[in-house]
Amino acid sequence: MSEFDWFNRETTEPQSAEDALAWAKEAYARLKAAKAEPAQEPVLEPAPAQKPVPEPGLSLLEQAAAKREERLASLVVVESEPDPTPTAEPEVIDSDFLWSAEVLAAQGRPAAQISIEEINWLGKLRQGMEKTRQGFVTQLLENLGDDPLSEQSLEEIETLLLKADVGVESTDQVLNRLRQRMNEAVVDGAEALALLKQQLQQLLDDPLCKTSVEPLLAPRKSCLNIWLIVGVNGVGKTTTIGKLANLAVRSGYSCLVAAGDTFRAAAVQQLQVWAERSGVEVIANPSNNADPAAVVFDAIGAARSKNIELLLVDTAGRLQTKHNLMEELAKVRRIIDRLAPEAKVESLLVLDASQGQNGLRQAMAFASAAQLTGVVITKLDGTARGGVALAVAAESGLPIRFIGAGEGIGDLRPFNSFEFIEALLAKT
Repeated sequence: MSEFDWFNRETTEPQSAEDALAWAKEAYARLKAAKAEPAQEPVLEPAPAQKPVPEPGLSLLEQAAAKREERLASLVVVESEPDPTPTAEPEVIDSDFLWSAEVLAAQGRPAAQISIEEINWLGKLRQGMEKTRQGFVTQLLENLGDDPLSEQSLEEIETLLLKADVGVESTDQVLNRLRQRMNEAVVDGAEALALLKQQLQQLLDDPLCKTSVEPLLAPRKSCLNIWLIVGVNGVGKTTTIGKLANLAVRSGYSCLVAAGDTFRAAAVQQLQVWAERSGVEVIANPSNNADPAAVVFDAIGAARSKNIELLLVDTAGRLQTKHNLMEELAKVRRIIDRLAPEAKVESLLVLDASQGQNGLRQAMAFASAAQLTGVVITKLDGTARGGVALAVAAESGLPIRFIGAGEGIGDLRPFNSFEFIEALLAKT
């Protein structure tokens, strides 16, 4: 039984929240009430065992104890398994809770249909974007103020976006749209900020619109899905696979991991540690410098025999300038296409947000060999370059599928453009 299906999380069109505080209070009350509900009574079933009879001559206390043992012996207690990863309940409606409530309410989410996991994740995302946001939002609000949008304002907005590592191409796209709106009518500060959010979100959603794919990447139920995870060493690729495995298991999917990074020292052991935390099996070759394609071959066979729904494939991440690495990736992809032609295959590129534009240009060399279909951005919580997500969407044309904002096993979630922009431009 899944705790919360993040892969099929409900999404709706953003809309204005009439009263976010009232919504937050209702959501808080429901979450507290659900937490306070008494545990489900254990199911009691009669057991065929012979009932013990109290021995004569016992004292009253001994007879009472014997009768209690008699009642216990006549019943079998069937209990549900405990939740292995309980989520913390909210203590108070603090600023993070209220901000999360505003974001969820603005997406049209009913207060009765949200989970504490969503509230906690949004608060963590907002905190993780703090370094990117420091000074950015303050200067932006000071720049916009109550005055109408002007060319000078646009120049200052351009500087702020570039400092956040949004990228030249994506910055130009946003400014051109703002300038077009400014030439059509007078735009005050509040409208300019709302328009900026809208344009930034559109920039992130453009790759989805061009390819007509679903906003959330989710494995198909009851069939084999193979996700090839690629990226240079050091971006958090192996860690990302461990977190994806945990996300899949907690969302109700069966999962298997293939340790295809056979060249980096201790890569297989690191992957096994992460997988064990979620109870996911790892298919690996114990020999050094084993053929990654052979590991994938074995993993596909194991996935078929066990009716696995999601197979995550780790790959080597040596410098992308090495021709051999590109050949290995292409060989792995050919093995997948030949052995599992019916499988739903995704190739996800892992990028380290702290590397900014350099990491983006370096890692895009993987695109031709791995036939990329999406991007995972990690380490958003440790960088002031969170705006690189916009550059990724604009320059690569690939949709962002997952983002990481923390070191915990639950700190990787499906990407939501509306929530990301709200976190990027949240008031400090």
